[in-house]
Amino acid sequence: MRIDKYLKNARLIKRRTIAKEACDQGRIAVNKKIAKPGTEVKIGDIIEMTFGNRKTTIEVLALEEHVTKEMAKMLFKIISEERLEAE
Repeated sequence: MRIDKYLKNARLIKRRTIAKEACDQGRIAVNKKIAKPGTEVKIGDIIEMTFGNRKTTIEVLALEEHVTKEMAKMLFKIISEERLEAE
């Protein structure tokens, strides 16, 4: 599944276009590599998202095409959330 679609389905980002923009801006990494919107993710991948001064790291647990709000929480596991220091 494409990273932009996964982030939207998992409800980590509200809309796919916003997920695409985040990838284009270099804010999303999959397995330590900056992700393009079309980067494929699979179960077990580690995704790092940086927004503002927050960095969230998650592990992909499942890939689903159609997801309810309750199911979305089961698609990933949060590994860490950290605040980045202002430069």
